[in-house]
Amino acid sequence: MNSKQLAESAQRGGSPPAGLSTALTVLWLARAGRWDAAHELCEEVEGNAGAWVHAHLHRVEGDLPNAAYWYSRAGKPTPEGQAKLGEEWSVLVNELSEL
Repeated sequence: MNSKQLAESAQRGGSPPAGLSTALTVLWLARAGRWDAAHELCEEVEGNAGAWVHAHLHRVEGDLPNAAYWYSRAGKPTPEGQAKLGEEWSVLVNELSEL
């Protein structure tokens, strides 16, 4: 499932599509506006991918210092503010879909 398809599914609401990885389910929940559920599930995503998803969620929330911590854990540069959140979400989905 590519980022456009996942975004469209999240906009329709309901439940995440079957067969998604945990990381993609987190991103689906975030896109559907269910930040608390996304953050709770995010704790289960390990490694650099989990840290990057966690960083993204904290940017969405507006907790930029916490996001910076998670970007550091992911080995990713910390973006400025909340600019280009949608672009980062798409990059995350596309990269995590390849894993």
